Amino acid sequence: MSLRILATLCLLTLGAIARADGSGAAPIVASVDSIGITVDDMDRAVDFYTKVLGFEKLELREVSGEQYERLYGVFGMRLAVATLRLGDERIDLMQFLAPRGRPEPADSRSNDRWFQHVAIIVSDMDRAYAWLREHKVEHASTGPQLLPAWNPNAGGISAFYFRDPDGNHLEVLHFPAGKGDPKWHRKSERLFLGIDHTAIVVDDTAASLDFYRDALGLRVAGASENYGLEQERLNNVFGARLRITALRAARGPGVELLEYLAPRTGRPMPVDSKANDDWYWQINTSAAVVAADAAVRRGHHIYVSPGPQAVEGGLQLIIRDPDGHALLLRDHARREGTSP
Repeated sequence: MSLRILATLCLLTLGAIARADGSGAAPIVASVDSIGITVDDMDRAVDFYTKVLGFEKLELREVSGEQYERLYGVFGMRLAVATLRLGDERIDLMQFLAPRGRPEPADSRSNDRWFQHVAIIVSDMDRAYAWLREHKVEHASTGPQLLPAWNPNAGGISAFYFRDPDGNHLEVLHFPAGKGDPKWHRKSERLFLGIDHTAIVVDDTAASLDFYRDALGLRVAGASENYGLEQERLNNVFGARLRITALRAARGPGVELLEYLAPRTGRPMPVDSKANDDWYWQINTSAAVVAADAAVRRGHHIYVSPGPQAVEGGLQLIIRDPDGHALLLRDHARREGTSP
């Protein structure tokens, strides 16, 4: 291990101690940097995200070797990663060239707890839906839904779920005046503006808050309870009633918790899920990795990596939340712009 990494380890350990004794240290997760999405055909995926959704391709690279095998918990792996940008936000398309994982269950539903999507903000919902129809996307909602005015936190928001060519769920979202980040209301000629959040289905909001808020330091930015015909048609789940909690780090897209109060029929993440399975996504963050490792141990949460790994000049660690969703934590000293 290099002197630089050892110095970083010592500094992060001091940060973990300061946090543990209540001295007001910064949150463990400083920012959400990108969302990792697993695909089966990189060329097809890049073509779709750039030509249909307006993303800009920044980088395409491959990684392999023991350090990555231990990071992802996949022996003999070779991973292709394409980093794409939309507005200020990024995604990482991930294709495991070896070994190939399992396909997502064909009967996956929006209330299954492996569900995750990214919410792409659009300047005009009617134009966005027409454009997506023109490019023959697969519907996951019956069509765009305008959430009702009786719901003070969600009323006036319009949304539509669809799938990318690999079956990954995506959402286009439009905020009315007075809702959402002010940047989404800046005048723009672009149709697809950026990513507001990634949404994950959880079994118990309180348990998820113990992990994301209390252990990792994300703040609660808002909450609502959504139900009714519009919500059912948006999620394509009959009788859907959701408790929604929005979380944010200091920078980057939010993390939205979706707890289905009804129906309680969503299936749990398979306990043997691996990083190369098609339903695998990851939230990529900048974090105090040693402090995160300590927090995970205290909370008896789940590791993907066996512990912090020295990767690309810094420490990285992949962990799972209480429902099995994955987070990649990279130390603050990592090279700017480095993908997983």
